[in-house]
Amino acid sequence: MIETSAAPARPMPKFGEFVAMMAALMALTALSVDIMLPALPQIREDFGIVDANAQQLVITAYIMGFALGQLFHGPLSDGIGRRAVLLGGLAAYTLASVACFVSGSFEVLLLARVIQGLANAAPRIVAVAVVRDIYGGRRMAEVMSFVMMIFIVAPVIAPSLGGLFLLLGSWHLIFVFLAVLGAVSLAWTGLRLPETRPAATREPMSLGWVMRAFGQAIAERQTLGYTLATGIVFGSLMGYINSAQQIYMEVYGLGALFPIVFGACAAALAIASFVNTRFVGRLGMRRVSHAALLGFVASGVVHAAVAATMGVPLWLFLGLLSISLFCFGLMMPNFNALAMEPMGRIAGTASSFVGAVTTGLGAGLGLWIGQAYDGTVVPLTVGFAGLGVAGLLVVLLTEGGRLFRVNPPRAR
Repeated sequence: MIETSAAPARPMPKFGEFVAMMAALMALTALSVDIMLPALPQIREDFGIVDANAQQLVITAYIMGFALGQLFHGPLSDGIGRRAVLLGGLAAYTLASVACFVSGSFEVLLLARVIQGLANAAPRIVAVAVVRDIYGGRRMAEVMSFVMMIFIVAPVIAPSLGGLFLLLGSWHLIFVFLAVLGAVSLAWTGLRLPETRPAATREPMSLGWVMRAFGQAIAERQTLGYTLATGIVFGSLMGYINSAQQIYMEVYGLGALFPIVFGACAAALAIASFVNTRFVGRLGMRRVSHAALLGFVASGVVHAAVAATMGVPLWLFLGLLSISLFCFGLMMPNFNALAMEPMGRIAGTASSFVGAVTTGLGAGLGLWIGQAYDGTVVPLTVGFAGLGVAGLLVVLLTEGGRLFRVNPPRAR
């Protein structure tokens, strides 16, 4: 059932196209990150970078820009409408991708990546806000699961795409591809997506209102708690993405098989999203996500213990990592939906708050894990275990000490 305060000026796309469109907008971020992984050694070599861990900055620069941009796009979309912010962001993303292509130094590339992230925050924020404009409650969680299921295909195929572009030429071709995707997304949404934030429901654009809206998000126990939990657990995924190329190439010597193995593990996220669409409507967001959180902690602790004491053969590393990623895939859409659920009136600004905090916190924690890489998988596995436990503690505090409860405590 559609839940919206006012019907859009023109019909929404049919459900399938709407889900595909929202997934495509969010997939731009996954592609912008994971497609770079095979190219990192070549970028480092081309720019004469000595420190191998410095190549991770190509990922982190984008993510930090992405986190910062989310603070602004949400309030803008609440004040001037979703379409203007979305189309402006996609146009800027396309231009920033061109700037990455022509960059002549590592510093210029990093700056262009920051701008690329700043711009691409708009589609991510607007996609979540549009879903919240139209849907609420468990139905919103179901829609987000469909979106995530399609979205997760991106990191599965992205490294292979990056590797293909390296075979055809160099890492520069990756940014040509991203620029084309940005332009196509701009045309698609510009022609097909109506405004879901009518002028009559928009909020006044003032610093005072924005601060009050952020304050409202912070004061809401459910929103703040699940935002922090999402950011903490997201840090483990960012740590994995930052160090994946080095782990698979240096620790396990996979060579050309790296994109295939990386994609096979990422498939666990897609499977989890599909499973979530089947069960969240019947079981509810808390039951599914809390069970997944416990599984994430258990797999992380076992993985860290094995890595620290006896070493992890490739088959066991992939098995335990896939379990962790499967649990992660069950948590993320539900944690995000739980954070956004009380924020219907200020969905854009709330999406900014949730997105900026989760992305910024995740990027910082992920960089810490990635920079701790020492030629073994121990830093990564310890990071998964530690952040899993920290996320569990935050959820327990948010839920008043009890998991799976039907009527959670509200803000006080």
